[in-house]
Amino acid sequence: MASSVNIIVGSHVWVEDPVLAWIDGQITRINGQDVHVQTTNGKKVVTNISKVFPKDTEAPPGGVDDMTKLSYLHEPGVMQNLAARYELNEIYTYTGNILIAINPFQRLPHLYDTHMMEQYKGAALGELSPHVFAIADVAYRAMINEGKSNSILVSGESGAGKTETTKMLMRYLAHLGGRSGVEGRTVEQQVLESNPVLEAFGNAKTVRNNNSSRFGKFVEIQFDKSGRISGAAVRTYLLERSRVCQISDPERNYHCFYLLCAAPPEEREKYKLGSPESYHYLNQSKCYKLDGVSDAEEYLATRRAMDIVGISEEEQDSIFKVVAAILHLGNIEFAKGEEIDSSVIKDEKSRFHLNTTAELLKCDPKNLEDALIKRVMVTPEEIITRTLDPEAALGSKDAFAKTIYSRLFDWIVEKINISIGQDPNSKAIIGVLDIYGFESFKHNSFEQFCINFTNEKLQQHFNQHVFKMEQEDYEKEQINWSYIEFVDNQDVLDLIEKKPGGIIALLDEACMFPKSTHETFAQKMYQTFAKNKRFIKPKLSRTNFTISHYAGEVTYMADLFLDKNKDYVVAEHQDLLTASECPFVAGLFPALPEESSKSSKFSSIGSRFKLQLQSLMETLSSTEPHYIRCVKPNSVLKPFIFENVNIIQQLRCGGVLEAIRISCAGYPTRRTFYEFLLRFGVLAPEVLERNSDDKAACQMILEKMGLKGYQLGKTKVFLRAGQMAELDARRTEVLGNAARTLQRQIRTYIARKDFVLLRKAAIQLQSCWRAISACNLYEQLRREAAALKIQKNFRYHTARLSYLTLQNSAIIVQAGMRAMTARSEFRLRKQTKAAIKIQAHVRCHREYSYYRRLQKAAIVTQCGWRRRVARKELRNLKMAARETGALKEAKDKLEKKVEELTWRLQLERRLRTELEDTKAQEITKLQEALRSMQIQVEDANARVIQEREASRKAIEEAPPVIKETPVVIQDTAKIDALTAEVDSLKASLLSEKQAAEEAKKASADAETRNMDLAKKLQEAEGKVDQLQDSAQRLEEKLSNLESENQVLRQQALTMSPTGKSISARPRTTIIQRTPENGNILNGETKPAHDKALVVSNPKESESEEKPQKSLNEKQQENQDLLIKCISEDLGFSGGKPVAACVIYKSLLHWRSFEVERTSVFDRIIQTIASSIEAPESNDVLAYWLCNASTLLMLLQHTLKANGAASLTPQRRRSSSASLFGRMSQGLRASPQSAGLSFLNNRMLGRVDDLRQVEAKYPALLFKQQLTAFLEKIYGMIRDNLKKEISPLLGLCIQAPRTSRASLVKGRQQASAVAQQALIAHWQSIVKSLNNYLNMMKANYVPAFLVRKVFSQIFSFVNVQLFNSLLLRRECCSFSNGEYVKSGLAELEQWCCYATEEYVGSSWDELKHIRQAVGFLVIHQKPKKTLNEISNELCPVLSIQQLYRISTMYWDDKYGTHSVSSDVISSMRVLMTEDSNNSVSSSFLLDDDSSIPFSVDDLSKSMQQVDVADVEPPPLIRENSGFVFLHQRSD
Repeated sequence: MASSVNIIVGSHVWVEDPVLAWIDGQITRINGQDVHVQTTNGKKVVTNISKVFPKDTEAPPGGVDDMTKLSYLHEPGVMQNLAARYELNEIYTYTGNILIAINPFQRLPHLYDTHMMEQYKGAALGELSPHVFAIADVAYRAMINEGKSNSILVSGESGAGKTETTKMLMRYLAHLGGRSGVEGRTVEQQVLESNPVLEAFGNAKTVRNNNSSRFGKFVEIQFDKSGRISGAAVRTYLLERSRVCQISDPERNYHCFYLLCAAPPEEREKYKLGSPESYHYLNQSKCYKLDGVSDAEEYLATRRAMDIVGISEEEQDSIFKVVAAILHLGNIEFAKGEEIDSSVIKDEKSRFHLNTTAELLKCDPKNLEDALIKRVMVTPEEIITRTLDPEAALGSKDAFAKTIYSRLFDWIVEKINISIGQDPNSKAIIGVLDIYGFESFKHNSFEQFCINFTNEKLQQHFNQHVFKMEQEDYEKEQINWSYIEFVDNQDVLDLIEKKPGGIIALLDEACMFPKSTHETFAQKMYQTFAKNKRFIKPKLSRTNFTISHYAGEVTYMADLFLDKNKDYVVAEHQDLLTASECPFVAGLFPALPEESSKSSKFSSIGSRFKLQLQSLMETLSSTEPHYIRCVKPNSVLKPFIFENVNIIQQLRCGGVLEAIRISCAGYPTRRTFYEFLLRFGVLAPEVLERNSDDKAACQMILEKMGLKGYQLGKTKVFLRAGQMAELDARRTEVLGNAARTLQRQIRTYIARKDFVLLRKAAIQLQSCWRAISACNLYEQLRREAAALKIQKNFRYHTARLSYLTLQNSAIIVQAGMRAMTARSEFRLRKQTKAAIKIQAHVRCHREYSYYRRLQKAAIVTQCGWRRRVARKELRNLKMAARETGALKEAKDKLEKKVEELTWRLQLERRLRTELEDTKAQEITKLQEALRSMQIQVEDANARVIQEREASRKAIEEAPPVIKETPVVIQDTAKIDALTAEVDSLKASLLSEKQAAEEAKKASADAETRNMDLAKKLQEAEGKVDQLQDSAQRLEEKLSNLESENQVLRQQALTMSPTGKSISARPRTTIIQRTPENGNILNGETKPAHDKALVVSNPKESESEEKPQKSLNEKQQENQDLLIKCISEDLGFSGGKPVAACVIYKSLLHWRSFEVERTSVFDRIIQTIASSIEAPESNDVLAYWLCNASTLLMLLQHTLKANGAASLTPQRRRSSSASLFGRMSQGLRASPQSAGLSFLNNRMLGRVDDLRQVEAKYPALLFKQQLTAFLEKIYGMIRDNLKKEISPLLGLCIQAPRTSRASLVKGRQQASAVAQQALIAHWQSIVKSLNNYLNMMKANYVPAFLVRKVFSQIFSFVNVQLFNSLLLRRECCSFSNGEYVKSGLAELEQWCCYATEEYVGSSWDELKHIRQAVGFLVIHQKPKKTLNEISNELCPVLSIQQLYRISTMYWDDKYGTHSVSSDVISSMRVLMTEDSNNSVSSSFLLDDDSSIPFSVDDLSKSMQQVDVADVEPPPLIRENSGFVFLHQRSD
């Protein structure tokens, strides 16, 4: 509050208002201690001067994010600041390190996404806009750095958003140290999934909220030593047990009772339940249903939630049986018994409920009845059983119900903790306390007493923390604070809990005496606390009492205090439920030790409440506390409604105003030296002209104003209450005098301006009159001149007509004469022309005949000469074809040889078949001839024997002498004839035998030849089988390669030059040469004598094995030398990287791209990897970036996927193709043969003439690895530059205050130096950019990559600056916009210097920050419409971003305002529509760290490289294995 000296006529102040709590106005008159105030709503208010508070007219229209920065830290100032921020959807505000969170009653997803979490990760408190994430981050960092547990206390009344705030806290903590929970659920999810269960059994409807938590919940999130979440636990405190039995209208009991009554009919039948109106524990209030809530649906949802947290079906059934039993238990009524002070069950209805209760609890009905109406008293002599009167039995029943429900709630909490999983070995915890806030209703009973007692305890803890923070702030600034008084509420706590003599002690004492009533209890309190200033006795009540709490006075009704305080477990109740046949119920009541079970010890809810509260406070005291105060802005639960009275009450209940009183006890106003000089420098301009430092300047200003009691810290000025108002009054006076001076000068200027305008008008009027007179004179002279001109023209017309008549007559005569002459001349010319035409045709025919003969002779001559030249060219082409077609000829020969072998194989098969047939026919013929010869021989022998027999008979029958001689002679002749015939038969037989033997020999020879042919055929078949197996293996390998190529194609390979994909080509390994590569596709084959490249037989291949081994050793040596060479910095030759060119030429010469296996690629990659191991060596990175990009471009132009064999004729079989593929690999392994050296020399020409080779898998893998390394090197250079400029960007978003203060002070001699200091950080960024540009230029990095680097760097700058601008309100000022704009001008100037070749469109990447800064520095913002802002000034920015900048903007230079309230409202409407349409509402930008180019883009953008003109390095220049590097292009 300001002193009366500072309150003058014209001052802007706050006055109390019954509707708005506080309203601002202006003082119009002061009469002693009374002030007359004209309020902004048109009313006139007269009040005491001590009840008005000064208003800060220079406060930002959007409020401040930390209320300790307010010039006037008082109740109306706090309310106005919160209202201004809430209107702009700024729901979070700091008060020191306390966070005030106002429930927006709408979705604000952009405030809680992952990107926002990343922004607050590691940020200091106050560095960014207030947020619940900032509090969670501070707690987490304190736990990690100090190893101490922390707690976050979330408080507020029902509906203020405590549960949602707790959810956000756990989400952020899970983001910082999250781990996966059971079944993929995080700890945060498991804790939140338990909420529906806890709400069903622990929440109830109260006067202010339909879902009020009637217990305190402390969620312990446990962390291991590495800061990762290792477990969690839910601790519950202070359950309102009395609500089970007593409720007041229009409140409700716990939700679970109503949910069970709304369960499906079959379940209600099982529990024998009816409507809620029929149960005593529920019908004490007439409220049974909640608006907009279906109890039946909530029952099913609760069931599902119980399934999720691991409560089985049997346990759920047992839980609801206990709940139903409590309802039935409440309907049991008692009547007086026959004996004195005895009671019995009142009627059959009560008996039914008693039996039902016993059935549900599975206990004996008789035992239950005895437990309710009888008590056993144990004395040393005997055990006495006595009955209770109906009133005592009713109390026993209620105590029984409260005990059962309390045990049930504890069991559910324990089950939830088991489900979540605790870590007994956790190193530290962060606890989140969600507990009910201060309550003050029209009728307050024992529940409100306990709740407010809890809040008094928490407020004391809160006050101590606030005072501690104040002390730390004072010690940090090194000021004297020893005399500051501490506001404490210990006297209230003593009034409630002190032993003996406290209210709780008196209540317990009254409960222990049977004869005590609420009236005796109240009278006892009146007597005991009559002199206590915190205890007030109402005048018109005998039982009520009032306590003056920190949040205000609360009147309690003591009528039910005694009943609600009684809480003792009766031994009979314990024994009854321990013996229950239901394991669940028996588990709720474990057996007690014998000594405790023999008697019923008194226990009160108040004492138990106090012990639990003490345990909670011990837990909080062992942790470092952090506070979040949740506020409900209105009672209708709708957005954009701010009820001042309701807010003020909640701020009082939440202790925020108490914290402000603590601050006011010390130094409520704190300003940095810069801010103090900026605001009050006008009070002493002479001080600013001096060269003293800021602290001394502030000291002199305060001394000049005559203030006492202030303190000067290291960086701030600390002012006592009222001193800020006094300084503002002096400042207003100075500014008023200055304003009057300005007005005087302005009036002089206006009068002078009016006089000058009047004189100018008179002169102009005179000039116009003279002009009219001159115009009249001119008109008269013009008419006279016109008359003379008309006369002249008429005379001219008459003379002209007579002349034309005479002229026409002469012309007609002349025309007739001239026509006659012309006709005669025309006839003569016509004849002459005809003669000339005839002569021309004759001469034309003669000359054309001569020309045709000459043309024919020339054509004959040319044809002969061209034929000769063509033949010569044909011979040359054939020679070239023979030399360059070695592989094709070898291929064709091998194919022909295979075909010939196949043909011979078929021929041999056919010959063998024919030979076998012929042999079989010859043997058959010989056998038949032999049989016929044998038959003839047998016939001849038979005839010989017959002849002999006939001869012998004839000799015996002939006469002895007379006829002897003739007979002998005749027989001899016959014998001789027969003998000759026998001899001839023997000779023929012998010849037949000889012929048979010759046939046998021929057959044996044929069989031998057939066996040889069969062996050869078997060998050929084996070779064919081998060839087929090889072909099959090659086809399988080719299919594997094709599947690998599918992956490679997606990552690295582009389409082949023919435009067909790799997978679409036939499976073959034959390489087709094209005319562009120097070979003929369908040309002539080489002659058979050229065998340089043909493997004719296995012997020749065996003879080549030894030279091949030596060749491999030589190639290995060359590879070693190449790796050694490229490991050094080879530099550049004519702007081309030497290493890349040498690698490319060597690999191409060695044909490494076309082999199936080679290690050279891996060795090259390893060399590159070892060279870039040091990431800070940017020069090395740039060197290899150039080499990698050049080599990749060459490979992109050279390599093509395996598939060119689709040009092979389809008639060739896969086996022959595979054979040729295998043999061609052997040929490729010896590239130094004479037949290929010429080709290699031809292939190393310009890139335009680069031949495309079919890449095997190692080559494609090498290309893919090279692409990955190129992207890695690019990313390392980009990230190194980001790391270098990232610290500078944090300094570039806000102008250095020392420099700005120097400029404000007006030190002219230092203005140039100060201006230079302002842009020093920007110049450092420009210097870093320039260094990287020069470094990449020196290493000839392609301009395409340089543009991409700077494009992403500028995008990074845009994201960092823009996000910082939106998250830090002090950056959204006019002067800061000018500062950033000047820095952006430095970047623009550098872009012009660097030229578009290397920068490209990088400047366009800054469009967000450029337009945002442009908005900050434009004038007359209130006159701008939303259409102008969104379409003309800032077309790139979204509505969310524009809204954020508009609401955070403040003019620290001219004091102007942001855009109009209509524009703000329109933006809010559009944001609401976007939120409803599921449009992303995040106003922050994301940094894109991906690789922004592909291999195709790089290849297309780079210029062609002539690799032949690169000079080889000295290490391999003289080596014979690298002679090919010396070859130059023509």
